[in-house]
Amino acid sequence: MWPTREEAWKVLTEYTQNPNLIKHALAVEAGMRAYARRFGEDEEKWAVVGLIHDFEYERYPDLGPGGHPFKGAEILREMGWDPALIRGVLCHAPTHTGATPESPMEKAIYAVDELTGLIMATALVRPNKCILDVKLSSVKKKWKDRAFAAGVDREEVEEGAAMLGMALDAHIGVVLEAMQAIAADLGLEGIPA
Repeated sequence: MWPTREEAWKVLTEYTQNPNLIKHALAVEAGMRAYARRFGEDEEKWAVVGLIHDFEYERYPDLGPGGHPFKGAEILREMGWDPALIRGVLCHAPTHTGATPESPMEKAIYAVDELTGLIMATALVRPNKCILDVKLSSVKKKWKDRAFAAGVDREEVEEGAAMLGMALDAHIGVVLEAMQAIAADLGLEGIPA
């Protein structure tokens, strides 16, 4: 079974209370929608993979067997969710799961996941905290500063962009635009002056 967005949202919010983790899920969902449109794929299916990829992280944060994302895959299997969706979830962390991204959807989740963190961090350090004011050049400047958002695996983002056949700047642009379209959901629509 491939769940609807509503079903995926219910599972996400059952397992995740942290608003920042929910915002991350929404950001990855937006990036996945953008790539599904770009590649002429099923937008709803890809969006669900983005929304659900970290759903159990708050409860099982340890990476590896018994933890994230293995526990999430186990829970989704028990719920009868589609094996392709579960594989997509595992492909967002191939160094831990051994699930190498092969399909366009798997490559997209791998490419989008880490990048959303850098883009959100770039928006949050702006005085107005508005993602709508973030430009590609701003993200690229922060990209070069390895101390900024140090937890973002930049090599993974580059590798993911290459897997998708995208130049890094174009990849950042796709994800940035997707996130800007949901600025209010991300709490990044800006603060009043």
